[in-house]
Amino acid sequence: MDLLLKIWRQKNNAEKGAIQNYHIKNIEPDMSFLEMLDVLNQQLINGGDDPVAFDHDCREGICGACSLVINGAPHGPDKSTTTCQLHMRKFKSGDTIYIEPFRSSSFPVIKDLVVDRGAFDRIQQAGGYVSVNTSGNTVDANATPIPKPDADEAFQSAACIGCGACVAACKNSSAMLFVGAKVSQYANLPQGKVERKERVINMVEQMDKEGFGNCTNTGACEAHCPKDISLDNIMKLNQEYLKSKIL
Repeated sequence: MDLLLKIWRQKNNAEKGAIQNYHIKNIEPDMSFLEMLDVLNQQLINGGDDPVAFDHDCREGICGACSLVINGAPHGPDKSTTTCQLHMRKFKSGDTIYIEPFRSSSFPVIKDLVVDRGAFDRIQQAGGYVSVNTSGNTVDANATPIPKPDADEAFQSAACIGCGACVAACKNSSAMLFVGAKVSQYANLPQGKVERKERVINMVEQMDKEGFGNCTNTGACEAHCPKDISLDNIMKLNQEYLKSKIL
């Protein structure tokens, strides 16, 4: 496959970036998208040019670090798939592919396609934890009986990998789906009920401090989420927040 890549290049957050064109040849259809970028970077290094910076870690669709906007879609055209699990057979020889970082003022660009998603870490640190009494003999978590419907719902929320695709897809750069998933995960389990009220208030307040926008229920977050996190989590977040403020 021969491709024209239009890639966002930006030295750092203080300087302006721009789209640059790169022609690449002999790409195998079975390559992953990141392997294709590896080939490009090797080509750039061999030519004495600066390689394209992009985030990646597990390359198994688990961690979400490989977050890119590909032809306008977070993680690319394949539904329920992270960038690292997207394969080049989804494209045709001669295609032009636009590759950009996740766009949000709360995700400042570090370099090229790499953004700082530390805002998500700070939101979780504000309340996304469970206190456990470690003095004496602690009760094993598995010893606490949990109704299967509650366990299933919590597990589905916990599937969120915090990649930020929901923010990149949202016209308001809202983080409600991410925060909703983290709040729902604990709200459905008995271990998470100790900090239930404080958790949702602290996480929502931190989300607002980070500058994320409001949710207007367009559903783009759910449509582009690689783990199919449901909009029901936003409803759960609103319920938990109202209960904590009123009761």
